[in-house]
Amino acid sequence: MNRLLIPFLAFVWVCMGTAQDKPTIYIDIPTDRKPWNHTEWNDSAEQFQFAIVTDRTGGRRPGVFPIGIKKLNLLQPEFVMSVGDLIDGYTRDTLKINAEWKEFMGFIDALEAPFFYVPGNHDITNEVMEEKWMELFGVSYYHFVYKDVLFLCLNSEDNLRGAGRGTIDDAQYEYIKKTLEENSEVKWTLVFLHQPLWVQEDTKRWKDVEKLLENRNHNVFAGHYHRYWKTKRNNGKYIALATTGGGSRLRGKAYGEFDHVVWATMTEEGPILANLFLDGIWDENVVTEELVDLVRNRPFPVRIEPIYLEETTPGNMSASVRATNDSDGKMHVELTGFTNDELFYQFDKTSFVVEPNDVAVFNLSLKNMDKIALGDFSTLKIKAEITYEMEKAPNVSFSSVLNYLPFPKHTIPKNAKIKLDGNLKEWKDGDWISVESMDGTPFDFNGPTDCSLKFAKAYDDDYFYVALNIIDNDLYIKEEGSHWNQDRIVLGLDARTTNLSAFNKGEGRGRDWIAYLRTFKKENPVYNENRLPTEVKTEVKRNDTGVTMEIAFPLEYIKKMGGANWSSLRFGLGYYDYDTDDENPTTHFWFPAWNANEDIPGSGMLFKE
Repeated sequence: MNRLLIPFLAFVWVCMGTAQDKPTIYIDIPTDRKPWNHTEWNDSAEQFQFAIVTDRTGGRRPGVFPIGIKKLNLLQPEFVMSVGDLIDGYTRDTLKINAEWKEFMGFIDALEAPFFYVPGNHDITNEVMEEKWMELFGVSYYHFVYKDVLFLCLNSEDNLRGAGRGTIDDAQYEYIKKTLEENSEVKWTLVFLHQPLWVQEDTKRWKDVEKLLENRNHNVFAGHYHRYWKTKRNNGKYIALATTGGGSRLRGKAYGEFDHVVWATMTEEGPILANLFLDGIWDENVVTEELVDLVRNRPFPVRIEPIYLEETTPGNMSASVRATNDSDGKMHVELTGFTNDELFYQFDKTSFVVEPNDVAVFNLSLKNMDKIALGDFSTLKIKAEITYEMEKAPNVSFSSVLNYLPFPKHTIPKNAKIKLDGNLKEWKDGDWISVESMDGTPFDFNGPTDCSLKFAKAYDDDYFYVALNIIDNDLYIKEEGSHWNQDRIVLGLDARTTNLSAFNKGEGRGRDWIAYLRTFKKENPVYNENRLPTEVKTEVKRNDTGVTMEIAFPLEYIKKMGGANWSSLRFGLGYYDYDTDDENPTTHFWFPAWNANEDIPGSGMLFKE
């Protein structure tokens, strides 16, 4: 693949003229004192401004990126850089790929400044998408020099390994090495790529690239994780950007979760960066490593401990609230409850201070006034606002909505008669649980015969089993299609101890817990099966109304994660139902996904009998 410097740049961006005389100002003021500080104009010929946009896709939120384009047109940068994930991708369907690029080009057509493309894992997912990128843009990595600054645009997807597994291969490394040698005298080097390879493993030649950069003035910009953080490393500043419309919980500055563009002013001392939120402006220190460690690398400091009840219609209930302050300053907590139709509840404390490196524990009382069945409660929502007193910096404030429910105590019976064959004869006396929730438009769902499912669970000396009975009148299967664009079952299994699994927010997937996604394709039905932390066995039987399934997770893995005397595990279940004549899928989850805003800590917990 021939990747060359884009030739028209040398023609378009030749610096004009030489240094000019300072401008003259004519002011008719008869006093010695003047209403200004000085007239040393900030008009260096070498100084310029450009902007950076970050991830638009990966959980795309429509409408955000076009707003960013409109704001850039108000700011009038000289040009705009990108760090990838511009389209949804993850498909081999050329019609879909062409439509997505046409849509994105429409956004860029409205931009008044030049725009420079950098590929992300959503843009180059497979050979088909890579070929389309080359058809559109000619090269997947390149460079240009503008006003004595080297802009190095790289391809972290050159081995098509997907999210979290970016690379710089040998050919790209040699290109980078040659480019840096040929531009050794530039005053600054700015590197743009999608995946922040400095926090990933097995990145092939990236560490060698960092060695090439370490003795020159440089900054590196990336996207991908949808969270902003700045790191000082390798004698430079390495910045992972947040989103310009990509998936985000938007919890604010403390979490590095916000929609923004970056405004960069290039000076002799390097770039000055302003993070322009779509609702404000912040400098490059909006999130530092210290704040990341305090806020994002630790669990949210207030949690309500789940309770599991055997009584079907409980009256009075109570739970413990725990507020943990791991900082060296005081932590202020404010709790605000929202009205719940089924439960009356009251905290022992709603406004309090937790001393440095201390824990406060108190009670939450709940009362079932109308004797409603335990499984019919709606979720309690409590807003927790946290403020840390900081000794050498402004106080840090952030908040989260705590979802809470008391749960029925679901048990896992021991059953030594299970034969993994997809038939459910040995499950006839099982404790079946129906999945009642549906998310989607009413036009795409025609009732239980369209899609419904229930499951049962058991274990023996070798496996934890799940039996599934899925009713689906239009089993949508695409043998050559993406796992994400057809009917699929999604399972989560977290076998760690309850104090860890109950509060799992989706972090550590594949390392701390199993995420199992299976379609009904004959070939390669399981997504990334070779990356699962243990072998998961599945047998499927088709029938007139849908499918029956049996799934087996090795007890050896469960004991490894939860101990030889394991007593519980957290289980998640979801089904995505696509139908031939419907526009969109419907989703059916037992409880909300663990990484969703609606997640209820402790949901899906199963206890060994």
